[in-house]
Formats: sequence, C-alpha cells, structure tokens
Amino acid sequence: MREKGFTLIELLVVVAIIGILAAIAIPQFAEYRARGFDARAKSDLRNVATAEEAYFVDNETYVACTQDTCPNMLPGITSLSSGVTLNITVSGDGSSFTGTATHAKGTGVTCNWDSQNGGLTGCTQG
Repeated sequence: MREKGFTLIELLVVVAIIGILAAIAIPQFAEYRARGFDARAKSDLRNVATAEEAYFVDNETYVACTQDTCPNMLPGITSLSSGVTLNITVSGDGSSFTGTATHAKGTGVTCNWDSQNGGLTGCTQG
C-alpha cells in the first residue's frame, strides 16, 4: 500500500522558491513604501500652495508657514501628513512664495515650489 504525502525534497524545493520570492519582494516593497512617503510630501506641498493662492485672493499677500502653522493660517488645510517637513517662505513684498517639503521616511528627496516660476519645480535628492 502506497502512502500519500510530500517527500522531503519536494518540501525543500517549495521552501527554497518561497525564500527566493521573498528575497526579491521585500526590498521592492520597502522602496515602493519610501516613494509613497515622497508622494505624500509632494501632495502636501501642492495642497498648501493651492491654499496659499486662496489666501492671496482674499488678502493680496502670501503667508509664511511651516507644517505646524499652515493648518491654522491657510483656508482648507486642516492638517498635514505625519512626518512631512514643510516650509513656506514669502518674498519681502509678499507677492510670491517658495516652498519645500520632504518626508522623514522617504527616499531623501525634497520637493520645491516656486510661485514665480510656475509652481512645482521638481523634487531633488537632498
């Protein structure tokens, strides 16, 4: 009578295949996650820039703020993503602004916004 089941070799082959797939997938997942954090910083910067433009319509000036103060100063911004470092600086006459945003868990890129040069000027490795 023949018994049913898997041999030790078959089980070892399956474990080896799972190990190879995990060795490929885990580093990729970490990279995707870091890029997701970068996208979160970029999104927060765009949202704050839009709120700055709304503020400008009402007050004819821009306002300088950070990730801590922007939600209290700008219309439509209730909070920013956790881990995002954001800084908005205003020109001396208040007619333009620049902003930067980065995420602590991202890949190290800093996204830049310049209201005089058309908005998002790109994200660069810091």
